Amino acid sequence: MPDHRHILFIKPSSLGDIVHAMPAFSAIRRAYPKARLTWLVKREWAGLVERIDGVDRVWPVESTLKGWLSQVSLLRAERFDLVVDLQGLFRSAAIGWLSGSPLLVGFTNGREGSPWFYSRRVPVPQSEMHAVDRYLLVAKAVGAVESGTPEFRFRIPQTDHDEVDRLLSRSGLTPGMSWVAMNVSARWPTKRWPAASFAEVADRLQQEGYGAVVMIGGPDERVDVAAVRAEMKTPAIDLAGATTVELLPALLSKASLLITNDSGPMHIAAAVGTSVVALFGPTSAVRTGPYGVGHDVLTGKVPCSPCFSRTCHNTLPLECLRTVSPQQVLAAARAQRSQRMVPR
Repeated sequence: MPDHRHILFIKPSSLGDIVHAMPAFSAIRRAYPKARLTWLVKREWAGLVERIDGVDRVWPVESTLKGWLSQVSLLRAERFDLVVDLQGLFRSAAIGWLSGSPLLVGFTNGREGSPWFYSRRVPVPQSEMHAVDRYLLVAKAVGAVESGTPEFRFRIPQTDHDEVDRLLSRSGLTPGMSWVAMNVSARWPTKRWPAASFAEVADRLQQEGYGAVVMIGGPDERVDVAAVRAEMKTPAIDLAGATTVELLPALLSKASLLITNDSGPMHIAAAVGTSVVALFGPTSAVRTGPYGVGHDVLTGKVPCSPCFSRTCHNTLPLECLRTVSPQQVLAAARAQRSQRMVPR
């Protein structure tokens, strides 16, 4: 087996996909402990990758074509001896090829003609497999060996924990108090469970003594959070827009439970060991559900799901989500309580 010493790992986006790639990265790290590993990522997610254990260098790129092309000469100067492309798109494969590495590895079924660039192509035996397991196929193809349960290893600095504790304390939550995180938004409109349903669940959890419900989300998700809070009869803590993406591992590690749409924070919660109750509609939990044990995925059993569409074409709009009742979500949350409602 070649002793690779300078490896470029290409997984630029998105938030959930980056988390899915962590076990493959960890496996490559174990296979080549003396190698210098660089992770190429879109700038908006660089702070999260900085907190992934084993990353020697984070290489941020701007999302524009000009931003990518501006990195070519710099990447070539690094003289990588292995490039792993887990994105599987034209841009990611092309940048890997332009780096000049003698070995560029990616999926046989990569999109946009990306396999044309690869010097080694990794077949995917079936479409219905989780992204984590699919990425691990590439790690295995470059010499990594299986070692039990896939590893999601963050190196969360103490400063992150301190900042989260201060943020929670200002909202009335002191260390040791139980609280439930709730993520009510999603990039696709078709992934969003109704605001009134989230509100009913949040009210009931607070009334039943689960602790405070803490709304999380980015600045552009404040409108969705406000819609849920407007439907609630009890007050919720609103942290939408108050935290950066790199603080999510520390924040979600302190939650007792996350109730969420299919979203990036869902994968971070699962990675740090926080139980998840997830609402799935147009997407497949088999492919991109919360990874590991101790999580619940709820979805309406309708023939058109999963459709993987950002636009609903069903005669009953969002039937796959709307048929999941607040009572079902509450039952899943209650089932988690005896195992996971211990303060961290």
